Amino acid sequence: MSRPRKQVHLAAHFPGVNNTTVWSDPAAGSHIEFSSFQHFTASAERGLFDFLFLAEGLRLREQRGHIHDLDVVGRPDTFAVLAALAAVTDRIGLAGTINSTFNEPYEVARAFATLDHLSGGRAAWNVVTSWDAFTGENFRRGSFLPEEQRYERAKQFLATARELWDSWRPGDVLADVDSGEFLARAEAGRFTHRDNHFDIGGRFTVPRSPQGRPVIFQAGDSDEGREFAAAEADAIFSRHGTGEVAQNFYADVKGRMAAHGRAPQELLILPAATFVVADTDAQAADAAREVRSAQVSGPTAITFLEVLWNRDLSDHDPDGPLPSVDPVIGENTVSKGRAQTRMYRDPIATANEWRELAAAKKLTSREVVVELTGRQNFVGSPQTVANAINDAVQQDWADGFILVPHITPGGLDLFVDTVVPQLQELGVYRTAYEGSTLRSHLGLAPLQ
Repeated sequence: MSRPRKQVHLAAHFPGVNNTTVWSDPAAGSHIEFSSFQHFTASAERGLFDFLFLAEGLRLREQRGHIHDLDVVGRPDTFAVLAALAAVTDRIGLAGTINSTFNEPYEVARAFATLDHLSGGRAAWNVVTSWDAFTGENFRRGSFLPEEQRYERAKQFLATARELWDSWRPGDVLADVDSGEFLARAEAGRFTHRDNHFDIGGRFTVPRSPQGRPVIFQAGDSDEGREFAAAEADAIFSRHGTGEVAQNFYADVKGRMAAHGRAPQELLILPAATFVVADTDAQAADAAREVRSAQVSGPTAITFLEVLWNRDLSDHDPDGPLPSVDPVIGENTVSKGRAQTRMYRDPIATANEWRELAAAKKLTSREVVVELTGRQNFVGSPQTVANAINDAVQQDWADGFILVPHITPGGLDLFVDTVVPQLQELGVYRTAYEGSTLRSHLGLAPLQ
């Protein structure tokens, strides 16, 4: 007996300062003006997406001591943007990445509870940790924690936030019919939490929000991150989009849940996914090649190479071969605040792999970077893209996708107008929002 077809979940990642953006496209607009956030989110809501996702950066990345080109637009405060969007949207969820290493539970819990009230139950928190002292310099605790301590702090941070949200229970706010006054039970909002990271006690200031507490996302890919997600998260923002790697990740994380007393359907796995849609598959393939090339200019290729080579390559020709010298081993002094600085465990081995790729395909430095960074997950006509997304979900590669367009703010428009109707015709995507909260959109059970 075959199982029922899974419903596809879609969400939208505002591109912000990531390297999918094609800044040179005439259609590209501001990444910081509110009109861009509003247009982008309105398109996602028109497409009946589950939620909008905002990344967070607590420090601007640097390259050779200068602000990285992708960061020159800055990184506005997540809570301020989401609160403003709550006022101009009705149903779409509002998810923000907030760091558990350099914030405090009371402040974060209060802000998310407020956002959940302002939005009518549409708030979500992507819980992340921070690994580097470079970011820590912006904070009083100007250092970093080893990986195991980061996740320990994150677990305690989330546990503390939940205690604060749950300090107001259903029925704690009472109405006196005779006087017309609202009353609160004596214990409402009271909390005490003590562990090796936090020692706080008092009364939480925000009554229970429409969802009870925000939906919890997690984005870590390490073994610790997967275990944390299996135990604590409602959804994962994964980087494994399609294929065997995605399927293995999906099975691994879902398989860990039973040990934490949870069922697989209590956690959604939603990878980030890029896309290029055109009238025909051939036109989409041509457009995808143009997008990949535009995403990696000569200077962009050099900055990417410098992350691995850990040396100044400003005089290197991006349209020539890869550097003949080996990467400098040790602390990365050229690039600061970039995730890639901790991704290359063996820089020399990685450089040699890139050289083998360049030799096999006769690629220049820039073409190597295009090859390594510029792939789109879904390319084709609306029908082709819809079928590919549906196949990925039905094959348990994912429960849906967080779409990352290459144009802001109009990059979702064509997808919403052409691919969404195809998914609806397949019977795997909603034709209207059925509930008002993000938990409802995601098919998660209400909290008691």
